[in-house]
Amino acid sequence: MKPYPIFLVGLDQRQCVVIGGGHEAEYKVKSLLDCDARVTVISPTVSKMVRGWAEGGRVTWLARSYAPGDLQGAFLVVAERGDAAANEQIFQEATAVGALVNVMDDIPHCNYVAGSVVRQGALTIAISTSGCAPALAVRLRQRFEQEFGPEYALFLEWLRQVRGPLAEQVPNFAERRTRWYKLVDSDVLPLLRAGQLAEAESRLAEIMEINVPLPELASDRL
Repeated sequence: MKPYPIFLVGLDQRQCVVIGGGHEAEYKVKSLLDCDARVTVISPTVSKMVRGWAEGGRVTWLARSYAPGDLQGAFLVVAERGDAAANEQIFQEATAVGALVNVMDDIPHCNYVAGSVVRQGALTIAISTSGCAPALAVRLRQRFEQEFGPEYALFLEWLRQVRGPLAEQVPNFAERRTRWYKLVDSDVLPLLRAGQLAEAESRLAEIMEINVPLPELASDRL
């Protein structure tokens, strides 16, 4: 398997279906909700967390087993692994309606794979072992969660604020590119990691040569 890595956007405008209600399905539902997806869960029973999301109106829960026709209008389908016949039926209907489909731990019944994901604000790191060793992807995610802390979330928020004013004040693309690389290679991230927000903000303004109000994050969250 040679997966092509992409990031999906606009899931808030698409129907996403999760078949199953166990721990793995719960994790998939949460990942989709984190992307503001519209989620329908199909399962006779669900975890306490999924039930809470359903009661709160965050997901639609169909308290029954999957039935043919359930995937009409679906853009993305995730299914807990069941018996061979059920897996095949889900895969065939999903592909017939043009949906992305992943039957967990059943590579022949997938047309996409979801990597193990690390998120820090706007930073998203997805890891795939191409189906060879999902456990290794989990361990790498845990390692990256330690290496890429909340300072990256704040750093990217700052860069978002700076991008517009920099483009207005520095119309030359080559000059802007030079400043961007100088910034990302600078000591701003280490300063944020150490909780030195004022010093980091001053350093950013010095490197980018512009002064714009930047969003703050309490130092105890860094």
